[in-house]
Parts: sequence; structure tokens; C-alpha cells
Amino acid sequence: MKEKITTYLKLIWPFLAFVFVVLILWNTNILFQKFKNEQRLKMELWAKAQKDIIENKNPNSLTFQVLQQTGINPIIRVDSKGKIIDHKNLDEVFNDSISLYRSLEKIRKENKPIIIQYKDPISGRLLIDQKLYYGDSLILKKLQYYPLSLFLIIVLFGLLLYFIFKTNKISEQNKLWAAMAKETAHQIGTPLSSLIGWTTLIKDGQNPKVSVMEMEKDIDRLRIITERFSKIGSDPILELHEVNSIIIQTVNYIQKRSSNLIKIKTSLTKKSSIVPINTQLLSWTLENLIKNGIDSLKGVGEIVVSSKLKNKKLIILIQDNGNGIDPDNFKKIFLPGFTTKKRGWGLGLSLAKRIIRDYHKGKIYVKESLPKKSTILAIELIKED
Repeated sequence: MKEKITTYLKLIWPFLAFVFVVLILWNTNILFQKFKNEQRLKMELWAKAQKDIIENKNPNSLTFQVLQQTGINPIIRVDSKGKIIDHKNLDEVFNDSISLYRSLEKIRKENKPIIIQYKDPISGRLLIDQKLYYGDSLILKKLQYYPLSLFLIIVLFGLLLYFIFKTNKISEQNKLWAAMAKETAHQIGTPLSSLIGWTTLIKDGQNPKVSVMEMEKDIDRLRIITERFSKIGSDPILELHEVNSIIIQTVNYIQKRSSNLIKIKTSLTKKSSIVPINTQLLSWTLENLIKNGIDSLKGVGEIVVSSKLKNKKLIILIQDNGNGIDPDNFKKIFLPGFTTKKRGWGLGLSLAKRIIRDYHKGKIYVKESLPKKSTILAIELIKED
């Protein structure tokens, strides 16, 4: 259940991040329009005060207060012929009229002008015909760039997360390759040492009858190891095969090479356990899980390998009565390089996970673990219809 939630969150978080950014940009746009409308209302109020002075010979004090509080917007007032009458709050100091009119052209593009007109109340003749051009305030201009700044921050944060993820991935791969090299040397070491021993005996003039047979077994073991490692990193071929027979072969192989104080038992389903698998890789996975259980027994104990069918799935359980696994490490034990042993490279369970999940599209997990009592590791393989 937790794995499903984690996978769901990994899939949905980019969408949630996108929605979050859209909401911020939308709210920023609303705030921008609100400020823009408020500034236009102030400019319209200033234009009305200007018109009141033109219409009334004795304007009240409120009109003068409005005119004095022009705000922070740059203002340019022109007549009907486009000649500049007055200007306020312009950042530049103009030494000539050309630069002043250039500033007017810039302000024209920012907002629609406010009309200031006064007609003769008797004749209706237009006495005053002016336009008030105003630009956006400095705060409003900065607010325009806020969404872009926010977007750049989010992009930089995303790149930082990607860099951290990529660095961790590379570090994980380096650990995996280092562990793989050590595991290869370890796997090859046993049959190779045996072959060296047999060849030494032959060179010394000794020729035991069993030497050829045992050498063939060692050579066959080297062939199996080569095939296993050659399949890592490539797409292995899956074929329908009886899994119970693979379990029995693997258990027999490990039991012969284990202490007499360690017993490995099987409890297999009597129903058909034919599943699409790669026999070499599945056998390797079972070896890793069983050997991992043997390590937890500390020299004495029992391991039970069982299989059962449930909901079109073949479930393989490897149970030992060893030290158990801390619940906090249930997922960590499948990470490359993670190990709780004093000696080990943390590769066996990582390879097992890759083989089952990536190659066989199955599942591998800690089904149950009791401290100082037992651990059950589970493998789920999908049966064909």
C-alpha cells in the first residue's frame, strides 16, 4: 500500500507543482490588474480636479489637495494639438524638448489617456480640450516582472533538485558497479580455486578418479556465473518453466555447501507453478535470498522455502529463524550498497529486486520480520492466463 502511495505521489507531484505555479501567476495577475485600476482611478480623480480648476474661478481646498497629491505615476498633460502643457514625476531631467517628447511616446504606450474637456455652458463651444497621459508606477513595473522572477526561481530550484537526484543516481550506480565487480570476483573465486587445486594435483602426478567429474562441475558453475552476469543490463528471454523445480535445484545446491547445523526445507504447492521466467536469473535470486537468510542464522538454524498460488500469482516465501530486520530497513535492504553485515557489499538483494521487478515485472518485499525470531521475504510472479 505504501509503495502504491509513493508511486502515486511521484506521478502526481509534477502536476501539483504546475497547478501551484499557475495559481501563483493567476493571483499575481489579479494583483497587478488591481493596482493598475487603482492607479487609473487616482489619475481620473486628478484629471477631475484639474477640470474643476478650469471650470471654477474659486476652487475649494479639496481640489488643491488632490492636485498636490499626484501620486508616484509619471504624468504628461497635452493640448488638442499634442503640445505638452505640463509634466510631473518624470525620472529624467530634460535639457531639450526632443527628449521630453520621446518620454511622451513611451508613456502613450502604457495606458489609455484621460480626456480633460470643458465646454462653454451657454454656447456649448469646446473651450478646453486636453489629454492626460500617465505611465505605470515603479512598483507596478516591478510587479510585472514578479511572475518571471518566480518562474526562474522555480526553474532553478527544479534544476537543483535534478542535479541532486542525478548526483545521487550516479553515486548509486558507482556503488552498484563496485559491488558488482566484487560480487563477480567472489562468485568466480570458489570454482576457480577448486580448479586450481585439481590442476595442482594433476601436475604433481596425482590423478584422482573424481577429478575430471569435479572439474566439469566447476567449469559448469563458471558457465552459469558467466550467463548470469551477462544477462544483467540486457533484456533476458522469459520462458514458461516449472518454478518448483528451480527452487528444489537451488535448495539442493546451497544445502550441499552449507553447514550441517543449517537445515533448508521446502513446502511447495502441488498445483502447476509454470510461470514465464528466466531460469538462470530466478535461480540467482533465490540463491541470494537463501544465503542472506543463512547469514542471519549465525551458523545454526532453519530456512523454509515455500510456494503457493494466489489470484493468478505464484508467491515464493523464504523464511528464516534468524535475527530479523528492523522495520525501518524493510525498503533500504534492497538499495545498492546497503548492508547491516560487517562483511558484505550490499548487492545481493539489490540484484534480486532488479531481476524480479524490472525483468520479471513481479514484486519482492519483506512480508514479515520479528526481531530475534524470524524474517519472511516474498517474491510475487505473475502467471499467464
